[in-house]
Amino acid sequence: MGLASLLSASCAPTEPDHPENAVVIGALLPFSGSESAIGRNLEQAMLLAIDDLNAAGGIDGRPFDLRSRDSHSSSERGLAQLWELLYTDRVAYFVGPEENEIARRITPDVKWLDAFQMLPGYAAPTVARSEARGGWMRLAPSAFDVGCALALIAVREGISTVNSLAATDDYNASVSSEFTTSFASLGGRILPSVTFMSGRPSYTTKIETAFGARAGRTLLAAYPATGSTIVTEWTVSGRPGTWLLGPALRTEVLLSNIPAGSLDGYFGVSPSLSLRSECRTTDGAEASVDCEKGNADAFIGHFSSRWGGEAPLPAAHFYYDGVVLIAMGLTYAHAKSGTIPSSGHELQKIIRELNSPDNEAASWRDLGAAMAKLRAGVRLRYVGAAAEYGFDGYGANRHSFMQRWTVNGDAFVDLAPIAVRCLAGP
Repeated sequence: MGLASLLSASCAPTEPDHPENAVVIGALLPFSGSESAIGRNLEQAMLLAIDDLNAAGGIDGRPFDLRSRDSHSSSERGLAQLWELLYTDRVAYFVGPEENEIARRITPDVKWLDAFQMLPGYAAPTVARSEARGGWMRLAPSAFDVGCALALIAVREGISTVNSLAATDDYNASVSSEFTTSFASLGGRILPSVTFMSGRPSYTTKIETAFGARAGRTLLAAYPATGSTIVTEWTVSGRPGTWLLGPALRTEVLLSNIPAGSLDGYFGVSPSLSLRSECRTTDGAEASVDCEKGNADAFIGHFSSRWGGEAPLPAAHFYYDGVVLIAMGLTYAHAKSGTIPSSGHELQKIIRELNSPDNEAASWRDLGAAMAKLRAGVRLRYVGAAAEYGFDGYGANRHSFMQRWTVNGDAFVDLAPIAVRCLAGP
């Protein structure tokens, strides 16, 4: 998910001055370690949101501020940094982390403190929990959405059998499970899948076992470092079988570390950054989707003009939106009660209610007008840089489409999006 140009260190070690009386939003991001290539880019998106919100007047002139800490791409060190945010910095609202394991382990603390956690990352854990304390919201598509879209691609290619080669971490294991379950529900047959632990020097035996099943397609569900090793060893072994590619593999890091052209023509999916209102769907069993990208392109231009021509990673769109959603909820709550909520449980409920489809829409492109209306107590739903938001009762954003893509040489090529149309499990 990162680019070599993004490997610069975070500005967090040389902490800038924080404005007095600011409403502080915390962030845990990977500025060092194996995921360091993405941390700075995601922070830039959040800082851009802070700039835009403060230019829009903040909460009756009270500014917003961002306090970032480094997860070090490590569960243990990252968890300690997140505890620092919660217990030392005493932030009541925070965004992240990218690391699934840290997000799971911090849940008891979020509940105990009644804090609020915004989860923009693709691999964030589920928020389907009923709690009286603590608030969680998930912005990116679920593993079910991903698995359904991949299954539909296989079915439409005329594939009758599938299996997977999947990492054992929570996210990739869930994507693999949802993929095979959805494929079976669509009438396909599942062949034995293979799991592996990341970080091993070689996966030759795992590759041989997975492709020995002779499935019509094999899903590779892995993070890019491990994925590049697997694809390289698969290429050397003669490229047996054919792949589908999980969303975590759509990274420049993957393409720069595999033999040129080895994945050409293989399909994958990732979150669509087109708004629902930008997409048109035809009816029928194999509904086609045509989406415009004006909203996403506008945000890319906005981000690039602020950060010297750098482009935002796809995930950065969700991180920008995460900050804005928190700010909108706090601003509306202040307008109605005269105070900002310290309860994460309360803030989650407010954000869900604001994003009801019955409320007036407010775009990230005109936060000045949006914040003025919120300060006047008008309910607004958010049309963000990544999506038009509407949440279920647990705080998970609903997604209708996934972006389909393929590989051509050293580049990813977007294809027509695909509608998420599978039967959800119990």
